[in-house]
Amino acid sequence: MDYLLTREQLLARELFREFAEKEVKPFAQKVDEEEYFPTETVKKMAEIGMMGIPFPKEVGGAGGDYLTYIIAVEEIAKYCATTAIILSAHTSLCCYPIYTWGTEHQKEKYLKPLLRGERLGAFALTEPNAGSDAANQQTTAKLVGDYYILNGSKIFITNGGTADVFIV
Repeated sequence: MDYLLTREQLLARELFREFAEKEVKPFAQKVDEEEYFPTETVKKMAEIGMMGIPFPKEVGGAGGDYLTYIIAVEEIAKYCATTAIILSAHTSLCCYPIYTWGTEHQKEKYLKPLLRGERLGAFALTEPNAGSDAANQQTTAKLVGDYYILNGSKIFITNGGTADVFIV
């Protein structure tokens, strides 16, 4: 279906394909068998702009579109689904909510470093007694002064072991 892709998307696909072959494939088995987090691979993904593909340059993103982002996830997933999920959770589940609903302060403090790959994002939804059923979540957020106090438990946090910024 190459006929649907723009010239820029085809070039990006080739870049992502070469990157995945060189940087993802060698560690894919270790990632899955040893529960190894590919920190160096994630840093290299950041170096080529993969951590902020679908976000405008004005906010620190790469200025790409969502199809280019999906192409990146697809090429990574060909060798390692886990590494592709690291990228997709970071981008779709952490960066996107901040970009869409965050304050200017939150965008400056959290989004820009996330999009540059200086920070890694995580998503915390699943709870021990509710699973991923958002309607039955028991975690609460209470405004105390200028801050929210979170109270509850989360499990199976995507990117949780190494992330710097969490969407709860």
